[in-house]
Amino acid sequence: MNSGNDLKGFKAKNMAHRIVVMMFADDMMVYLSEKDKFKTLTSGAHFNTSKMEVIPIGTKEYHNEVISSKKISPHEMLPESIEIAKEGKVTRILGAWISNGIEEQAIWSPILDRIEKTLTCWEKWHPTIEGRKIIVERTIGSMTQYLTTAQGMPKEIEELLNQNPQICMGWGSKGRKKCPTPEKP
Repeated sequence: MNSGNDLKGFKAKNMAHRIVVMMFADDMMVYLSEKDKFKTLTSGAHFNTSKMEVIPIGTKEYHNEVISSKKISPHEMLPESIEIAKEGKVTRILGAWISNGIEEQAIWSPILDRIEKTLTCWEKWHPTIEGRKIIVERTIGSMTQYLTTAQGMPKEIEELLNQNPQICMGWGSKGRKKCPTPEKP
């Protein structure tokens, strides 16, 4: 890939610097502005275009135009092998979930389900009050920390998790989910 100076990238109002590239291990996310050319990104570098996905940012009309024409600008066609994210399709990038046309709370639903399942499984141990406190703190904290850091937590989810976790997560709701019987150490 050419140096970041060749690409304009993305800059929002309150950002001190523009974002061009975010990388982690073998994942890379590149932000292109309306002035950037896809050819600039791919010149001098080899990308597995069959694994690439374009997520158009902008109006719904722009999304639909990119999806139907496979053009990110009037004069630049994307290679056929590159997938374009459709409206409502969620894509995981560097641990965050990115999408057009999906409610943020929907991204948290699987995590809330995992928390509920874990707390229900712990109930088979009949923990003490102090044990329950530790289990709730560690379960909720560990299962929400990365996604919260990567993209923030919606206020509704935060309020739900700050309520009495034993009640809102189904703590003690016998028979709701089958869990393996814990083995004694």
